[in-house]
Amino acid sequence: MAEAARQDIAGYLKQWSAKPDGERMETPASWLQPVRRAGVAAMLKLLKPHSDEQNAAALLRYYDGRGAVRLFEADDNALLMERASGERSLAAMALSGRDVDAADILADTVVILHAPSGCAVPASLTPLAERFRALFAYEATHPLLGQCADMARQLLATEGERVPLHGDLHHYNVLDAGARGWLAIDPKGLIGERTYDVANLLCNPWPHGELVHSPDRMRQMAQLYARRLGLDARRVLNFAFAHAGLSASWDLEDGEDPGYGLRCADVLSPLAG
Repeated sequence: MAEAARQDIAGYLKQWSAKPDGERMETPASWLQPVRRAGVAAMLKLLKPHSDEQNAAALLRYYDGRGAVRLFEADDNALLMERASGERSLAAMALSGRDVDAADILADTVVILHAPSGCAVPASLTPLAERFRALFAYEATHPLLGQCADMARQLLATEGERVPLHGDLHHYNVLDAGARGWLAIDPKGLIGERTYDVANLLCNPWPHGELVHSPDRMRQMAQLYARRLGLDARRVLNFAFAHAGLSASWDLEDGEDPGYGLRCADVLSPLAG
């Protein structure tokens, strides 16, 4: 961890009257410090300069603890949030023969997140079209990405009901919070057609292609989410196809191997359209 980040975390611990309660962690977008404040388990998140979670605080305020962790404090660079520290894991559930059970929990979470809120919709949320920027930038590098980009344009031109979107729901971003149930973390803070919030679920849990890269599973999951959320199953598959290309484009943008996302797109290609 950079010395500046250490100093920043120390400053926030003092500012928000919190004490360290575990080892610090690092993700591509942030540094995380488990803490306690007044005896309550919490998580201090310090955003990196290039983080794509700048809208997280606004969306967590909008959720107000419904289906997502509660926000205790925030400024432009850091958040202090409820810590979900239960032992159950949706990824472990899916990989141990309970894939449908995990999907049902994820669907329950989406229902709660998409329910009307008593709070005003934040003005800062990122339009869904902007989310696909990387795909449009890399579409010429691979024929499959070109197909995904064409699909994204078709979907964006025919957007349905627009709601605040978490933007990055998957098996590792919905955590066991004990008595509070399953709670979403790490929202990106988008606004657009609500179908997009289940697109990423078809290609997860990453990186377990032995489970994920199955046409039958893709179709089954699309039907499950469509049934539970009142969506069009074909549109779920189409959004999943477009998002798989977006995921591969992010890998290219970061200098990583895009193989997993491309394989998801390849499996979804004959199912979409």
